[in-house]
Amino acid sequence: MQPMGKAPMPMDKDRECEVLGQGFKRGLKDSLKYDLGNALRNDLSNAMRNFLVQNIVPITFVIVCLLAVRWSGKPLAFLLQEVVFRLSRNSFLVLSLVVPVMAGLGLNFGLVIGAMAGQAGLIFVAAKQIPGILGLLTACLVALPLALGLGYMIGKIMNMAKGREMIAGMILGFFMNGVYQLVFLFGIGTVIPFSNKDMMLPSGIGLRNTVELVSVKWVLDELLMVRIGSVRVPLATLGLSAVLGALITWLYRTKLGQDIRAIGQDMRVSQVAGIQVDRTRIVAMMISTVLGAFGQIIFLQDIGTLNVYDSHGQIATFAIAAILVGGATVSRATVGQALLGTFLFHLLFIVSPYAGQNLLGSAQVGEYFRVFVAYGIIAVSLALHSMQQARAQAGLKR
Repeated sequence: MQPMGKAPMPMDKDRECEVLGQGFKRGLKDSLKYDLGNALRNDLSNAMRNFLVQNIVPITFVIVCLLAVRWSGKPLAFLLQEVVFRLSRNSFLVLSLVVPVMAGLGLNFGLVIGAMAGQAGLIFVAAKQIPGILGLLTACLVALPLALGLGYMIGKIMNMAKGREMIAGMILGFFMNGVYQLVFLFGIGTVIPFSNKDMMLPSGIGLRNTVELVSVKWVLDELLMVRIGSVRVPLATLGLSAVLGALITWLYRTKLGQDIRAIGQDMRVSQVAGIQVDRTRIVAMMISTVLGAFGQIIFLQDIGTLNVYDSHGQIATFAIAAILVGGATVSRATVGQALLGTFLFHLLFIVSPYAGQNLLGSAQVGEYFRVFVAYGIIAVSLALHSMQQARAQAGLKR
């Protein structure tokens, strides 16, 4: 028997094609939406992961600093005042490390040599008792030719030690420290005549360990000191660091800056492109050494006292640790990372003794912790750099 009712009318071919086309469009649209949503989620996830990996050090330091500020028990106004003064006197030195990193020279442990040149200028000013801004300018003028000559020498040596610049800079710093000690401990009063007997040892040979920089103490800081609430801000000192940061940013856009960046990315390709690699690396090292000399003069005028034989000792170590805390690496550094690292590193330096005292009953624990952080961050950065180089070489072999 046949089923009751009318048989369905057959769909004409045009209508059937239209229905199939609409179904196909809906399926395609849903598929595209799904794929696009997945792609956006994956891109966002990858971007977030890359951001965390690249900025794990500054993120960790922000968390540690916030905890240490909480545990220190100190008022915010006190901490802010201390950070402002430390930022003003240390930023210039940390910024002087940016150019060598751009040029592929790594972390400039030879910065200590520039600091020695700056101290030589301050010793001359202290001996002649040249006061005020004129004294600072004189110190810079005395340090400038010394820093240029030493920077040229360092650059030549770095070109002979390509791929091992950081250890070469460190050993060169130790060597030049011996030369510095020889000049100011035995050269003064024998080979080098010195008129200010009050600065010399009782034997008449060599300088005393401590020299008071009375004629230039706080000269730059008090040149333009303003008060914002309860915090005093040395605008002139901070302004110099801001100007240096702007000049480094401008350098990126010049022919020299582009050559420096190209060399930092790949020396062989740069050489094939016609860039004078060795000469440009020497120029980058001379710039860093001169800036290191000026930075040490700014640093010591704020301190007001020069330890003749030791003030330069830890300058490179703490400056390098600061720029690494800001997220810089052996092969990449920016002005923003230098300033952020200076802020975080010195904030931790301020609060760690107080946090150690409140938590463990001993401020010395905080002292040990911040020294551990300074050397530990450098060690971790160098280890990561070695791992990245090993992976890159393994990738090339494949």
